[in-house]
Amino acid sequence: MLAVKSANIRDNFKEWCDKISMGETVVISRPRNENIYMINETEYNTLQKAKRNAEYLNMINESVAQFERGETISFTLEELQAMESEDWKPTKKILEFEKKHGVQRQG
Repeated sequence: MLAVKSANIRDNFKEWCDKISMGETVVISRPRNENIYMINETEYNTLQKAKRNAEYLNMINESVAQFERGETISFTLEELQAMESEDWKPTKKILEFEKKHGVQRQG
């Protein structure tokens, strides 16, 4: 990782871009610790993937926590198929779950 002043980047932009494209990370020093990091596309994509993975794992963890708190409902394949019907009405199982969890039905 290299640290440089913004004036140096401005004066030698192509050279710095070449270094960054070869895998170097550059920190551009700015006043009041408002530094800027320059990275190549591969590193950026890696960071974005790690961010998405962390967000996905957080969703999974929350789903597990909801299951452990009893905030989920399960259905058989037959129940799910019945829900596809145009004239489907909520079953006792669903109405009890909604009541237990304070769900207000619309309409």
